[in-house]
Amino acid sequence: MPISGTTATEIAGSVRDLIASGELAPRDLLPPVRTLAAELGVNRNTVAAAYRQLVAAGVAATQGRGGTMVTGMPQLAREGAGFGGRLIDLASGNPDPELLPDVLAAARRGEYRQPLYGAPAVDPGLAEWAADGYAEDIAGQPFRVLVAGGAADATERLLNAYLTRGDAVAVEDPCFLGTIGTVRLNGYRTAPVAVDHAGMRPEALRAALESGARAVVCTPRAHNPTGASLTAGRAAELRAILAEHPQVLIIEDDHFSAVSTVSYHRITPPQSATWALVRSVSKFLGPDLRLALVAADEETARRLETRLSAGTMWVSLLLQHTARELLLDPKARARHERARTAYAERSARLMKELNARGISTPAAYRPDGLNVWIDLDTPARPVVDALARRGWLVRPGDLFATGEADRQALRVTTATLTEQRAREFAADLAAVLDDPDAA
Repeated sequence: MPISGTTATEIAGSVRDLIASGELAPRDLLPPVRTLAAELGVNRNTVAAAYRQLVAAGVAATQGRGGTMVTGMPQLAREGAGFGGRLIDLASGNPDPELLPDVLAAARRGEYRQPLYGAPAVDPGLAEWAADGYAEDIAGQPFRVLVAGGAADATERLLNAYLTRGDAVAVEDPCFLGTIGTVRLNGYRTAPVAVDHAGMRPEALRAALESGARAVVCTPRAHNPTGASLTAGRAAELRAILAEHPQVLIIEDDHFSAVSTVSYHRITPPQSATWALVRSVSKFLGPDLRLALVAADEETARRLETRLSAGTMWVSLLLQHTARELLLDPKARARHERARTAYAERSARLMKELNARGISTPAAYRPDGLNVWIDLDTPARPVVDALARRGWLVRPGDLFATGEADRQALRVTTATLTEQRAREFAADLAAVLDDPDAA
C-alpha cells in the first residue's frame, strides 16, 4: 500500500498506518520530499510538514542529506540489567546490599493507617524532614516538597511538564543511563555538556544553552558514571551562565546526597523561574524503595503535582512511611556515615592499585559515589572483552556518551570491591592494556 494523502496530517497518518502494518520497518527510508510530493500531486512543503509531524511523534528521524528514516523503539542500556553468570560484576552500578537498612523492619515501625483516596499525597513527617534539609541548601528561594517515584520518574515528569518533542535538553557527556533513556524515549534532543573532574564544563554549558537547550539536567555530586562532583567555584561559574537564561528549566539530580563525601553546591541562580532539586533514596535506603523527594518552585511543583495526580496519583504512602522511619531513625546518621566511609575507601582503593601499575588518573580526580571512571588510550570495547575473558564484567564508556566523540573509557563499580579484588582487577587491567588480545 503506497503512501497516500493530500494534507500533511493525512500523509503522516498514512505513513503511521504503513509502520503499524509492518510494510515500513525500522531503518527504512521514506521517499525524498520532492519525489513523494510529485507522486501525490502536492506541494513539497506539505510533505516536509508531514515528515516533521512524524519526527515529532518519534516514529521517524531526520538523517540530514541521508533523508528521513523510520525509527523503532530505542534499545537502551540500563543499570544492573542482564548481568549474572560467573563473571565478577563490576558493572551493575548497584549499592552494597550490606550497607542498606532493613526496610521491612522500618515499615512495621510507627503508626501507619491505610490511606484512602483524597488523602494528602505526601507524608507530613517526611515532607517536614525534607524541607528542613532543603532549606539549608535553597537559601532565599521559596519552594514546595513533593514525592515522585524515584529520580528518573521525577526527571521525566518535570521535563514533560515544560518541553515538547524535539526540544533540546542539556545533559552531561558522559551521562547517567537513566537520563539518556528519558531524553531519547520522550523524543527530546540531547545538547551534550562535557564533564571534567569538577563537573559540567562552563564553556560547554554555555554552548548548549546558546544552541537552544530549554532544560538542563545536572548531577551536582557523585556524577554517574564519572564520580565527579561540582566544586564551589565551578558551581558559581555555572550559576552565572544560567542566570543569563532564566527561562531554562534546571533539574539538579542529587542522587547520592545522604552518603556523599562532598558538599552540595547549587547551580540554580535566583533569577531562574523554573527549577527542581531531586534527591532519591535509592543509593542509601535501597533501589526498591522507589521514592525521590523533589523541592521545586511553586509553578514547577504545581505542574509536577498535576502530572503525578493524573498518573500514579501518589507514591505509596507505605513507602513514604518506611522512608520516614528510616530517615528519622536515631541510627540513620551513623548508618549513612558507615556507607559514606566504605564507598570512599573502596573507590580510593582501586585508584591506588591503578596508579601503582602505571594506569594514571588525573591528579584532581577524587571520585565520589559508587563508580570509578578510567580513561583509556585505546578503544574500550576490546578492553572490556579481554577483561571478560579474565573474569571481570565492566561497562564501556561509549554506553554513557551523549556527544559524538568516542568515549575511550571504562566505568567500574566499586561499591563492593574488596582489597584483594582491587589488586587483582588492577593487575588484569594492566596486563590487558599491555596486550588487549591476551586472555
